[in-house]
Amino acid sequence: MPESLGGLTMFENLWLACHSCNKFKADRFQAMDAITKQVVLFFNPRTQKWREHFRWSLDGTLIMGLTPCGRVTVEALQMNNEYAITARRSWVIVGWHPPGD
Repeated sequence: MPESLGGLTMFENLWLACHSCNKFKADRFQAMDAITKQVVLFFNPRTQKWREHFRWSLDGTLIMGLTPCGRVTVEALQMNNEYAITARRSWVIVGWHPPGD
């Protein structure tokens, strides 16, 4: 829970994100999944495995949410915004993306 909403100031409560994702996230930590209509927490890379919640599109440019947690995280953080897709497309061309296991 963000400090602005009463969360504790401690390492385990810090959200590690790039500037863009952090801007989209703001002080949110959960959202409603469009499919299940349930409110779920965003993905936590400290406690959850990426491959259980996400996969790459066949061309490597889109992050696809596999679970409610994955879907709300992709949507809320706008992980498939135009800038990200353009960057990933370039990385695919030079062989830097998608990342391996």
